[in-house]
Amino acid sequence: MSNMAVLALSLTAEYMGIDSECQLFRMLPDCLRTRIERSVYNRRRRALFPHLSALRKRMDESISTAPDYLIVDSMPLEVYKVSRSSRSTVCRQEYYSAPDKGFCASQQAYHYGYKLHVVCSLDGVIRSFDLSKASVHDIYYLKNVKELYRDCVLLDDRGYLSTDYRLDLFESQRIVLEVPIRRNQNDYKLQHPLFRRCRKRIETLFSQLCDPFMIQRNYAK
Repeated sequence: MSNMAVLALSLTAEYMGIDSECQLFRMLPDCLRTRIERSVYNRRRRALFPHLSALRKRMDESISTAPDYLIVDSMPLEVYKVSRSSRSTVCRQEYYSAPDKGFCASQQAYHYGYKLHVVCSLDGVIRSFDLSKASVHDIYYLKNVKELYRDCVLLDDRGYLSTDYRLDLFESQRIVLEVPIRRNQNDYKLQHPLFRRCRKRIETLFSQLCDPFMIQRNYAK
């Protein structure tokens, strides 16, 4: 099986919502199953990941519009139930990559695992993403955003409200941080309805990651 066929098979499995290689090879017709063994397919697919990333980047550039306006937000990625987190051994080998306990304000619940930070376009195409511990505050991801973008408007929620970060982003990279201000603040001003409507696009994106792409389904042992 050629490298192009391996990439095509991987993308087709993602599109169909198949996140199990065993299930994928049970569904494959005999003409494809006999051309590559499952473990070989797994190793080759991982080796081809840089090419897959380059392909997705090319697709991103052809789809995305209005690069001057971007949306940033985060979502929890649970790897273990909080009640059993004390005996979890998942990814605890290194401190910097170990999961921990965090609080999700939108769901008003604690979770044990990681936090996914995403920057997407108004079309809902992911431009960049990063993982952090669950306890890391959303606003610290803006340090990474400063290194990736410039001359744009970032639409955020109240979790990114910080006068210091807003001033730093504008002075260093000319990035305008558009965050709704709390009602109890002295300089309160109602955010434009267009910004609020556009920011909902990333919530739809998170729903797509959770439902069709099953990002919160965890097979870690």
